[in-house]
Amino acid sequence: MINIGIVGGTGYTGVELLRLLAQHPQAHVEVITSRSETGIRVVDMYPNLRGHYDDLCFSVPDTDALGRCDVVFFATPHGVAHEMAAQLLATGTRLIDLSADFRLRDADEWARWYGQPHGAPELLDQAVYGLPEVNREAIRGARLIAVPGCYPTAAQLGLLPLLEAGLADNDRIIADCKSGVSGAGRGANVGSLFCESTENMKAYAVGGHRHLPEIRQGLQAAAGMPVGLTFVPHLTPMIRGIHATLHATVKDHSVDLQSLFENRYCNEPFVDVMPAGSHPETRSVRGANVCRIAVHRPQGGDQVVVLSVIDNLVKGASGQAVQNMNIAFGLDETMGLSHPALMP
Repeated sequence: MINIGIVGGTGYTGVELLRLLAQHPQAHVEVITSRSETGIRVVDMYPNLRGHYDDLCFSVPDTDALGRCDVVFFATPHGVAHEMAAQLLATGTRLIDLSADFRLRDADEWARWYGQPHGAPELLDQAVYGLPEVNREAIRGARLIAVPGCYPTAAQLGLLPLLEAGLADNDRIIADCKSGVSGAGRGANVGSLFCESTENMKAYAVGGHRHLPEIRQGLQAAAGMPVGLTFVPHLTPMIRGIHATLHATVKDHSVDLQSLFENRYCNEPFVDVMPAGSHPETRSVRGANVCRIAVHRPQGGDQVVVLSVIDNLVKGASGQAVQNMNIAFGLDETMGLSHPALMP
C-alpha cells in the first residue's frame, strides 16, 4: 500500500486526485493539507467523497507528517512546491507536482513567464517531466516528477508523431486550443463566473500564455531543433475538457499519417488514435484518463490537422499524476485509471 500526502487539497485538481485515489487498490491518503480549511473533514467540503474519506481532515502543512508518506502530491498554486520540495525530498519521500514549478528546465525562463524568481533552481536537474508517452523510463524510480499542464498534454501528444518523424515544417506549427472553465481553478474569478462564461467563447493570452514555453520545450526535444509555435488558448462554456486543433505543414506527401499515429501510440494505454475521418469530442473523455486523437489531411494537401481531446482535470492533471505514481512505484500503469468516460 502506498501512503499518500496531498498538499493543497481544496482545489479542483486536489478533489480530482481524491476521487481517483479512492478507487485505487494500492493507494491510501494519509495526509491532506489546507491552511484555510484546517480541521474540516474532507467529506464536509466534498460530499461526493462520503464513504471514502469519512475520517480524513484537512491539516496545516507539516514537513514531518508529509515526510512519513511514500509520495506527496502538490495540487497547489505556482511557487508553493518550491518552498517545501527540498525538505520533503530530504526525508526520502517522492514528490509529484501538479503545478508548473518544475516543468521548465530553465529557471530564468520560468521566472519570466511566472513573474517571480524560481524558488528551487537547484532541484531542476533531478525533476522529470511527467509525460509518460515520452519519459516513461525516466519516471520509473524518479523522486521529483513535474506533471505536464493540460494544454501542453493535448498539444504535445497530438504533434509528437509528426515531429519525431521529421515530417513537419518546424517553423510553422499552430496550436489552436479550447478549455473548459475548470482550468481557471476553483478560486473566485469574474471571468469564470457562470454569467460571464456561458453563451460565450473568447480567446485570451494571444500575446503569450504560460504554457507556450512548456509546449515548445517538449516539441523541440522531439524535433531535435527549434520549433516555431503559435499557441492560442480559448475559454469555452463547459466545465471540463481541452480540445486542441493542431496545424502543421508536412514535407512528404507519401507518408501514411494514420499508420504513423497508430504505430506511435499502439502500446500507449491512454492514447486512443481514432479511425480515419473521426472528430473526437471532449465529452468522450470526460472523467477519463485518456487522450483521443484524429489526424486529417484536408483535400489531400500538405496541411495536416490533428484533433486532440482530453479532460483537463484527468489526463491533463490529476489522472496523469496518478499514472506517474503507478509508473514510479512499479505498479500496473493503468491501476485505478481504467474506468470509461462519463456519458452524457
